[in-house]
Amino acid sequence: MNATKTLIYDGSFNGFLTAIFVAFDEKAQIADIQKNSASQSGLFSETETIFTQMDKAKRVWNGIHKKSHNAIKDIYFAFLSENKGIELVLYRYICKLFTSETSIASDYSDDIVLKISQLARSVGREKHRMEAFVRFQLTKDEIYFANIEPDFDVLPLISKHFRSRYADQQWLIYDVKRKYGIFFDLNQVEIVSLDLDEIYTNSLNKSAHFGDEEYNYQDLWNNYFKSTNIKSRINLKLHKQHVPKRYWKYLSEKKAV
Repeated sequence: MNATKTLIYDGSFNGFLTAIFVAFDEKAQIADIQKNSASQSGLFSETETIFTQMDKAKRVWNGIHKKSHNAIKDIYFAFLSENKGIELVLYRYICKLFTSETSIASDYSDDIVLKISQLARSVGREKHRMEAFVRFQLTKDEIYFANIEPDFDVLPLISKHFRSRYADQQWLIYDVKRKYGIFFDLNQVEIVSLDLDEIYTNSLNKSAHFGDEEYNYQDLWNNYFKSTNIKSRINLKLHKQHVPKRYWKYLSEKKAV
């Protein structure tokens, strides 16, 4: 009996797709697929390090896309969930996809299909929340800066929205949990790594990185927000459902909360 394998990849989506290609190409029995930053040796499996190859990743991507447009979206969104063990679940999902003669994307009687669909929907909801809840602050360098702390790795999903909406401004959105950001320089969006020694929230304490004009604008917006709220009509429970409290520290209109 052939030994099972644990494939180790670099953590990127293209790296994961390369691992899928290798698994099919070698007809290997896969015990697990793990990021190199969190890999653990299996007791009864050998490990193989996978180096990302764009041509192999693209072949897998195109193959999935031919089988199902909905499936490719669900796979990508579920991957960004960072759910523990998601790689192996996705591998099994993709195996089912390629071996089935009919589309499995909506076969929710299958536990694996259901799990991937649920994770994809959760990531999709988080994407829309981030698009709605990002609050930029203008730095002294004339760059609009925002911190986010999403439950899932949605930066790759929101860049198109902000590039389209703020095409005439330089902006940087930084994920404080994953310690990387996306920067738009008026021409293209780039992934950047930063080592910030301070997290910029809606704190009443001012930072030297932002000008007085920015804080004046925040105060104006905060006062407008408070003046348009009718206290007797506030449904705090419903409000928290639409705007979860974990996001409040990054919303300028919550500065006084």
